[in-house]
Amino acid sequence: MSPDTPVPQSGGPALELLVHGVGGATPQDMLGDPRTIRITGDEKAAVFRRTDDEHAESHPERYEDRPIPEAYCWSNLTSGNGARALWLLLLPFMVVNLAHWMRPRAKGRRRTTRLYGVLVRLVALSLTVLLTAAACEVALDLVAWQCAGSPDCTRERSWLGFLSSARGGWWSQPGRRLALASVVPAALVGLLWYLSNRTWSAYESQRPPTGEDEGEGDEGLEEDEEKGVGPAQPVVRPALGRPGFWYGRRLVARLRAAHTAAGFLTVAAAVTGAAARHDRRAASTPLNICGLLLETALVVVLLAVLWVVFRRGRSEKRIDARLDRAAVCYLPGAALTLLALSLLYASWSRPGWASAATLPGDVTFRVIALGQGVLVVALAVVACVLHRRERHPRTAMSGLGGPAVAMLACALGGVMTGGVAQRVADWLDGPGTPGMDGEAAIIGPPVLLSWQASVIPVLLIVLFVPAVVLGVRTWLAARRLAGPVEADYAEGRRDEVRTRRIAGTRARAALTDAAPWIVGIVSGATLLLGAGAVAGAWASGEVPGKAFGDSHGLVESVAETAQSLGSWLIGFGFILFVTWGRRAYRDASARRTIGILWDVGTFWPRAAHPFAPPCYAERAVPDLTWRMCTWTGRTGGRLVISGHSQGSVLAAAAVWQLPAATRRRVALLTYGSPLERLYGRWFPAYFGPLALRELGSQVHCWRNLWRRTDPIGGPVLVPAEGEHPDVDHDALKDPVVYGRSEKHPLPEPILGHSEYQADPVFATARRELLDRLTPGVPRQAQGSSGRSSG
Repeated sequence: MSPDTPVPQSGGPALELLVHGVGGATPQDMLGDPRTIRITGDEKAAVFRRTDDEHAESHPERYEDRPIPEAYCWSNLTSGNGARALWLLLLPFMVVNLAHWMRPRAKGRRRTTRLYGVLVRLVALSLTVLLTAAACEVALDLVAWQCAGSPDCTRERSWLGFLSSARGGWWSQPGRRLALASVVPAALVGLLWYLSNRTWSAYESQRPPTGEDEGEGDEGLEEDEEKGVGPAQPVVRPALGRPGFWYGRRLVARLRAAHTAAGFLTVAAAVTGAAARHDRRAASTPLNICGLLLETALVVVLLAVLWVVFRRGRSEKRIDARLDRAAVCYLPGAALTLLALSLLYASWSRPGWASAATLPGDVTFRVIALGQGVLVVALAVVACVLHRRERHPRTAMSGLGGPAVAMLACALGGVMTGGVAQRVADWLDGPGTPGMDGEAAIIGPPVLLSWQASVIPVLLIVLFVPAVVLGVRTWLAARRLAGPVEADYAEGRRDEVRTRRIAGTRARAALTDAAPWIVGIVSGATLLLGAGAVAGAWASGEVPGKAFGDSHGLVESVAETAQSLGSWLIGFGFILFVTWGRRAYRDASARRTIGILWDVGTFWPRAAHPFAPPCYAERAVPDLTWRMCTWTGRTGGRLVISGHSQGSVLAAAAVWQLPAATRRRVALLTYGSPLERLYGRWFPAYFGPLALRELGSQVHCWRNLWRRTDPIGGPVLVPAEGEHPDVDHDALKDPVVYGRSEKHPLPEPILGHSEYQADPVFATARRELLDRLTPGVPRQAQGSSGRSSG
C-alpha cells in the first residue's frame, strides 16, 4: 500500500480501515511497517496500527496530508490453530448451510420462501442422521454384531476377545455388545453438540451496535408491500442490514437441540430395533411390550424433532436473544433418556440370542438416500417457482444453485460415510473381500454403499467430457484475446510471448464464470447416478459384482471393476480427508490453505445446520461496525473502509449495518471484490442486483477496482444514479506496463488477484473518496456545546 500518499483535508481526521481477504495477512504486511501495535481486539481478531500512529488523533497536524492507516486482521477466526483442521470432517454440513442462502429473491412469496428454508433444514437434518447412522454401522453392525459374532474375526483381534460370542462371557450376548458399542456414535453426537455450543460462544455471540428497534419497521414495510396493504414504500434496510442478521442465537440453539436429539434417537433406534426384532420372534411378552413402548416413544420424540425443524426459521428484524426452553432443554434430554432406556432394554439377558447376518442398516441407508433425493427435487421445484417471480440473467443456474449445492452436500456425506464403512470392513476382514468373498469373516457394509461406490468411476467419466470442453474453450479464448490485449496497451513493439501470457491469464481468470454449469453437471449426474444406485441395491439386494453374476460376460466384469475401483476411490477419498486434516494440524501452510476454504464457506451464519463450522462474519461484521461507529462518533472524522477480496464482502456487510448518520461519513473502497461475480450470482436474495443498487444508493461514496486477470474479483455493475457516479472503475491494466521502458526496465509481473494497492490508481481512488466525505462534529464537541448552551 501507499499510506503516505497525500490526501487533501477538508477538516477533521481521516482514517483508512484495511480489511484483508482470504488466506489472511499480517498487520505488518498490511501496514507496510514491521512495528505494529494492537489498538483493540483480542488474539482472534483485532485492529492494528503502526507504532508511530498509535496516538494519531492527538497529533492531527501530522496527518493533514494523509489518512491514518489501520488494519483489521481476522484470519485467526478461520485458521488460527491446528484443531480447526478437524473442521474438514464437517464439510458436508458447511455445504448444505450454503444452500440455505442461495435461494432466489422473490418478493411476495413468503410461504414459498419459508418452504424453501424448511426443505433445506430437512436436508441438513438428514445429513446428521446419515453421519450418526454411519457411526452406528461401523461400531454396532461391523464391529459388535458381525465381527464379535464371528470366531474367525475375533481370533485375529485380541482386543475384541471379551465381546466374542465363542467365549460365552457376560458381554457375549448381542444386546450387550450393541449397548457397549453404542457409546461410540453417542459420543460422536455429544462431541458435535459440544463443539457447536463452544464455537457459538467463542465466535458468534457478538452483538451488532444497531438497536433492536431499527429493523422492526423495515420488515413491516416489506410485509405491507407484499400483502398489498397500503402503498409500496422503499425498504430502509435490506436483509444484511437488519439488526438480527448477524445474531442467530435462537435458531442455532433450536437446531442444535433438534440435531442432537436426532442423533441420539438414531443410536437408540439401532439398539432398540435389533432387540425388539428378536423379542418379537422369541414371543417374549414382557420384553416385547417394553420394545413396543420404546419404539413408540422414539417415534413421538422424532415427530417433536421434525416439528422443531419445521416450526421456526431465522428472525432478523431484531436481535432475538430469547431461547425456546422447551426445545433447547427438554428435547435433547428426552432423546438421551430414551437412549439410556434403550441400552438398559438391550442389555437384558437373552440367553438364546445369537447375532446372524447383518443389522438392517441397508434399509436405513436406502431410506436416507431416497429421502435426500426427494427433498432435493422438491427444493429444485420451489427454487424454480421463486426464480420465476424475479428473473435475472446473472443468477447462477437460473436459481437452482441452492438445490445443486444441497445435492453436492449429500454426495459428500455419502462419500465420507461410505468411505469409513468400506475401510473398516476391509480392515476387519483382512485378506477377504466383504460382500464378494464367500469365505470372508464378515458379510460387510450395506449393499447400497457398494452400489454408490460403483457409480463413482462412471461419474468421473461423465465429468471428463466437460473438463475437456472447458480446456479447449479456454485455449481458444486465449487466442482470441491476443488482439484486445495488444489494443489495451497500444505498444509499438509486439511481443508474442508477453501477449500470449497476458491473454492466457485473462482466459483462465474467466473460468470462474463457468462454475455454474460445472456445478450443474456434477449435481445432476450425482442425482441420476445416486437414484440408479438406490434402485439397483433395492432391486437386487446384492453388491454389483453379484447382481450381474449370471451374465458371465462383459457386464459382470465391468460391474466388478466398477465396484472395486469405486470402493478404492471412496476409501481413498476418506483417507485423503483424514491425512489432509492431520497434515494441517502440523503444517502451518496447509492449515492456512484449509483456512481459505472456511473463509469462503463459513461467511454465512448457521441457518440450516448447527454443526457446521462457525460463522466468522458474526464476529467480524460487528467488530467492523463497532469500530466505524465509535471512531467517527468520537472524532467526527472521515473514514474509508478498504476491503480486498473476501474483506470487501465483510466491509460491505458492515456498511449495511451502520446507522444512517454514521454511513454519511464512511466511504467504501473495494478491490478484487467477488461481491457481484460470486456472491451476487450465487446468493441473489442478499447480494443480487437490487441489493447492490440499494447499497450503492445508501453509502455516501463507493469505488470498486478490478482487473480482467483476476479470477475472483470483478465489477459490481452498480450504474450511476443521481449524484452517485459509477461505482466501477475502468478495468485496471495488469501488468501495469506491457514491455520494458526507462521507467520500468524489468518486466512487470501479472498480479491477478493480489497487490491492488501497488497500482497508482488505488491511491487516487482513495483520495477522491475522502475528498467527497464531509466530516461530522465529534461527540466531545457536541457535549461541550450542550453544556455551554445550558
